[in-house]
Amino acid sequence: MTNIGFTDRSFFLLAALVCTALLGSGYYLQFVRGLDPCPLCILQRVAYMGVGVVCLAGFLHGAASRIYSALALVCALAGAGIATRQVWLQHLPPDRVPECGPGLDFILQAFPLFDALKLIFTGSGECAETVWTFLSLSIAEWSLFWFAAFSVMFVYQTLFVIPAKAGIQ
Repeated sequence: MTNIGFTDRSFFLLAALVCTALLGSGYYLQFVRGLDPCPLCILQRVAYMGVGVVCLAGFLHGAASRIYSALALVCALAGAGIATRQVWLQHLPPDRVPECGPGLDFILQAFPLFDALKLIFTGSGECAETVWTFLSLSIAEWSLFWFAAFSVMFVYQTLFVIPAKAGIQ
């Protein structure tokens, strides 16, 4: 099997451009619309950056597409896990929502890494807020959708696509 109408390089370029657009929309919401990201949102941005950087490297390298797809899949699955946690927090009953905690900068400076990650993934009240929606989906739900879509694409690319021979694009 081959990619339908895509070379390995164009597949990675498209994925990197989608990540760039998603990150750009997040920065637009933050800096133009004034929506401050919660700690889980920031971790999702890191996952998007991971997917984007791996895909850009796959595009530039033009070889070893299965390795780059597998690495991008790891980043996408991590992002999906983070987004799933935030979606779960957003759907808790109001009396079960945890209290708001300190910001991500303070958490990372004040606690050892594993304690900081545990505190971040526990979530806080700010992670449970739905401050913006598009087509009735919150930012976290859209993020989960895109990470799931990336995951499906990278599984397909890793398992079923026959890489192009060197010199044949």
